[in-house]
Formats: sequence, C-alpha cells, structure tokens
Amino acid sequence: MRPKTMSTRLARTLLASSLTLASAFSTAVVLAQQPANPPQTSQPQRPANQMKPEETEQWEPVPKVVTPGKMNSDAPSDAVVLFDGKSLDQWVNVKDKSPAGWTVANGVITVNKQTGNIETKRSFKNYQLHLEFQIPANITGTGQGRGNSGLFLASTGPGDDGYEMQIMDSYENKTYVNGQAASIYKQSPPLANAARKPGEWQAYDVVWTAPTFNADGSMKTPAYVTAFHNGVLVQNHFELKGQTLYIGHPSYSKAFDGAPIKLQAHGDKSEPISFRNIWIREL
Repeated sequence: MRPKTMSTRLARTLLASSLTLASAFSTAVVLAQQPANPPQTSQPQRPANQMKPEETEQWEPVPKVVTPGKMNSDAPSDAVVLFDGKSLDQWVNVKDKSPAGWTVANGVITVNKQTGNIETKRSFKNYQLHLEFQIPANITGTGQGRGNSGLFLASTGPGDDGYEMQIMDSYENKTYVNGQAASIYKQSPPLANAARKPGEWQAYDVVWTAPTFNADGSMKTPAYVTAFHNGVLVQNHFELKGQTLYIGHPSYSKAFDGAPIKLQAHGDKSEPISFRNIWIREL
C-alpha cells in the first residue's frame, strides 16, 4: 500500500502545480491585454454654484500679437504679400516656371491670355488669403464667356489641375450656379450672389484647409473652404469632394503636401480682368 500512497500524493502534487501554473499564465495574459496606462475616468463636473470663476480661466499658451492693417483689406503684420502693386516677383508661368508674363501697370495685374496661367513660386498648405479683382467696365460676352478666370487654392499640376474657386462676371450674367463667381467650381454654388458691377473692385477672403493623405496616396482628411465675397459669406466650411474638374466627377487622386496658388488665364474672348492687393497668412 505504501507505493500506491506515495504515487497518489505525487500525482496530487503535480496536479496542484499544474493548476497553479495555468492560473498564473491566465493572469499574465489578461494583464498583457490591458493597456499599460488605463484611461482615467473623467471626474464629473461640479455645479457652477460650487466653483470659483478662475477654475475655468485659461492663461497659456498666449496668442502671438499680430498688428492688423489700417483697413481690413490691408495686409496684417504676419502676412506674405504676393502682389504689392509693383512686380510679379512672387509668381511664375505655370507651363515652364519662367517669369510671369502678365501686365503690371498702375498698381494692378492684368491677365495676358496668350501667356497662360501663373502661380506662386512658393507652396502653401493651410492659409487665409485676400485677393481683389476687377471685371472691366467694357466687358462683353455672356455666361462662362464673360470675365472668366479662376483662383486655384491649390495648384497640383499644369493647366487647370487643382482646386478652383471661380472668378467671373456674375452681375446680371446667367450661367450654371456651380460655375458662377465664388463657386467651388462644379462642386458648390455660392450661398449668395454678391457680385458688384463691372468696373468696380471686388474682394475674396478665403480660409483654405488643405487635404491630407495616407502613405499610399489615398485621402486621409478632405479639403475645406470658407469664403467671403465682398464681405458676404459664400462658402461655409464646405467639404470638397476632390479636385475641381471641367468634365467628370471629382476625386482625391493627386496627393500633395502644400501647393502653389494659381490664377487662370481663361481662353474666352472677353476683355481680360485685373487683380490687386493679394496677401496670405499661413495657418
């Protein structure tokens, strides 16, 4: 009987050891699956009548000081001036990156349709932009053939590649609404038609949030535009569906991390338009 008793005791000891090891392993697995720093549960907010005013005051970080222009249309102290009324040194021809061939006289730029589109030498990502344009008083033509141009908020290639906010004469000039002045071309009509008469200066104030892309080139976050035309809100944080196309449906097919700003020399036969007072604030 003694050998049997020793064998039984040994078996019981081995079984107990196995159960202990199994329990320890299970505990280790559970601990490994838990985050190293488990999220802290938020404390319930106290009623306002139990708080002091300073408990909701924020003191840091202190916003930087920016000196505004004398007029709202003037460039603030931290702006990059893209056209100062004297030269096109900040711009190049889109086709070959040669000096921009548009005409500069009397403090304004006038489109030269023969030389084609121009774009900034520098690339930008997220920004605030101010631009003023004038449809000539003697403008002729109708629809899309009347004072047509374009502000490309991001130029992603030659020609009209990119993301366009339409510029044209929309004062008593009928055309498709997602192609009139202040539209995001073929994507978003303006919330209002704020166009002034030909011969009067007009202004665009735009906040552009560039799209971001994953490592494989697919879109990560879309582009957004908020815009004012002559002080009137015309695009309210509009989410773009991709590049603006003349034919076809938009998509995010070209990844980029910053891009030039482009002005269009449209091929219609109407008289060329002019620009002045262009500046940008990087965000």
